[in-house]
Amino acid sequence: MKPIIRPYRSADFDAINILWRISREKSLPDFQQRKGYFFYQDMAYFRDHILTESQVWVLEESETGRPAAFMAVKDDFIEHLYVHPDHWRKGLGGQLLQFVRTLSPQHLWLYTLQVNHNARAFYEKNGFVIASLGISPPPESEPDVRYEWFLG
Repeated sequence: MKPIIRPYRSADFDAINILWRISREKSLPDFQQRKGYFFYQDMAYFRDHILTESQVWVLEESETGRPAAFMAVKDDFIEHLYVHPDHWRKGLGGQLLQFVRTLSPQHLWLYTLQVNHNARAFYEKNGFVIASLGISPPPESEPDVRYEWFLG
């Protein structure tokens, strides 16, 4: 069975926050330790900013129905795309990108940290190109990359 992508439900809150935290800790442990927040701060940010400013989509595992990945999108901006480490390199991130291209079929853009080599390789493999290099706003204040994807 193919995983399903569906809108976020309030019952997903804990599972998505855990997925988000685990994914960040596994992908960039040094950065997360240096710049990370307490889990309760992550939950507050998710509740007060991500859920209020973006559409959140959940990719469910077909076997269990549990969230395996999520994506937060505002217009043509991908604010967050995270896959649980147990599901890395299984095509779930690509499925989310295919889905978001149905929502914004002409153009998408996003930021990732320059040190996040796995994310950068993933986006470049999926047709995103570097639009600019810069510094993320505080409190991160870290070198970042703006990626863009255009139809065609």
